Amino acid sequence: MRLRAFTKEDAQTICGWIRTEKEMYQWSADRINMFPLRPEYIEKEYAMPMASGRFFPLVMVDEEDTPVGQFIIRYPKPDDDTTVRFGFVVVNPDIRGKGYGKQMLTLGIEYVKEYLGAKRITLGVFSNNDKARYCYESVGFREYKRKDSQLQIGIWECIDMELVLE
Repeated sequence: MRLRAFTKEDAQTICGWIRTEKEMYQWSADRINMFPLRPEYIEKEYAMPMASGRFFPLVMVDEEDTPVGQFIIRYPKPDDDTTVRFGFVVVNPDIRGKGYGKQMLTLGIEYVKEYLGAKRITLGVFSNNDKARYCYESVGFREYKRKDSQLQIGIWECIDMELVLE
């Protein structure tokens, strides 16, 4: 497995992985708000931040270059290079529960260390997404804050997690 840059063609694949409205909100929080998910929604959401040079959508691919997972890394503050945030984390649902998410996050952590030099990685996960939270914990993320998030489908509790890099 390896990481590569997101391409426009990946958007269609990701749409196929987001099968329900609940999954869409667990994946994108309040960023897209349109279901069913369409490739142009992802492309639009990613386009402007990518131009900033502080937003990196990545895809994990297998040996045949088939996408198996996707996530983004972004700098949440324009004047702070010490912290990055993971988001839009998703693995092909046909292979979930087999360690691919953990492998993708591990590759992402190594990417941050090697190319971005940040000292801290944060992410958010909703409390109704236990499997994702357990996956994040398995690579070292720990909870540091909880907050309520207002989504179009209701209020969900968000758990903010962090991994401090050595």
